[in-house]
Amino acid sequence: MSSISLPPDHRGQGARFIDATFRTKALPPPASTTFAGQTTIITGSNTGLGLRCAEIMLDLHLTHLIMAVRSIAKGEEAAAALRKAHPDAKIEVWELDMLSYDSVRLFAKRCESLPRLYIALLNAGYWEMDSWKIERSTGHETTLQVNYLSTALLAFLLLPVLKRSSQAGRPGRLSIVSSGLSLASQFTNRDAVPLIPSFDQLGPFSTMAGSERYSTTKTMECMFVWKLSQLVNADEVIVNAVDPGFTKGTALHRDAKGVVIKGLSAIANTFFARSPTQGAWCYVDGIAVKGKDSHGSFVMNWQISCFHSIMYTPEGKQTTELLWEETLEELDFAGVRSIAGSLRS
Repeated sequence: MSSISLPPDHRGQGARFIDATFRTKALPPPASTTFAGQTTIITGSNTGLGLRCAEIMLDLHLTHLIMAVRSIAKGEEAAAALRKAHPDAKIEVWELDMLSYDSVRLFAKRCESLPRLYIALLNAGYWEMDSWKIERSTGHETTLQVNYLSTALLAFLLLPVLKRSSQAGRPGRLSIVSSGLSLASQFTNRDAVPLIPSFDQLGPFSTMAGSERYSTTKTMECMFVWKLSQLVNADEVIVNAVDPGFTKGTALHRDAKGVVIKGLSAIANTFFARSPTQGAWCYVDGIAVKGKDSHGSFVMNWQISCFHSIMYTPEGKQTTELLWEETLEELDFAGVRSIAGSLRS
């Protein structure tokens, strides 16, 4: 059953956290899971869960890994260890800066030259912990730019490559890393028209405001996944969103400041967080274990989960449609409307 067909979860985030932490059994990939003969892109894969997922996939005989990273030097450093452990695999490091539309387009253009691309895991993400920042090249706030706008652009540009590479009985896979916090956002500006520009009208920064912005962009990702999935048949490309859960060892809070915040984060990581391996298992579950039933859905705790409750309301459906149309308009410079039309044919 798809996410949109499930009843919404009106519980608080605390109840969902208890379920994920104490009532969910971490599931490794089935023994039969293999990535032999496959080419995979993982964005943000030089550290954290992206790197751990790469290690697991290589252990499961991945043939060709493309590490899409902002810093080639840091990517090559991580790749060196992977190459040593897996000398038979082809491991490449390609530059991708999610703050730059130009970088996203150049990366996607390079992907068009691949003989085949079976899996794209869009893992790069950002959580503002210090102060609001506007990306000069796009005019948008950084969290919105990385988590939503550039992710949406990359997804659009990679879908035709994935569709071309699909084979009978083996559809391509496009998974966007979301979060359980997508279910908890307030999305206070959801009635704004236009919607996307309203995210750049910034008030005073606070830790709570940064957290809410992160959560809202993750809700937007799920709205986008739901709409994007309607452009392509699940027999050709399975599109979903996946939540790794609260996991230690990620780089999301690398900019956290203050003794209290750092202390609370350390305690939570020690006693409640999943291990990087368990978080990466969630990724593998989304890109390899879950099948066509996950198309257009949100995978959390190794199960297909509901979306944010707002997506089931007339108001939320209107917001989803508005966001989709404004996303097409924002990314029109890259020809996404034409891509959408070609995918439908």
